[in-house]
Amino acid sequence: MTLRSKAMDTLFKTILNLESVDECYAYFEDLCTVKELQDMAQRLETAILLSEGASYQEITQSCSISTATIGRVSKCLNYGSGGYRSAINKLKEGDAE
Repeated sequence: MTLRSKAMDTLFKTILNLESVDECYAYFEDLCTVKELQDMAQRLETAILLSEGASYQEITQSCSISTATIGRVSKCLNYGSGGYRSAINKLKEGDAE
């Protein structure tokens, strides 16, 4: 199954055009359910903690996330397409400015 499509390109282009955190909140609140947003934020936080060397136990306690989900995030972080690493690196670069 390929993820790439014209509709997905349009989705990502609309995201790239957002200019503020407030715009992101408004857009994503319309686009996703609260649970979907919470899940995505939780997965990103898990990826950040894993990249910093946190243990599964520490992450489970910190994020209230299952070890199965931590394992999936870890697999993507280490063997995926590089999306988590790229996003985390850019986030760290932005924090350094």
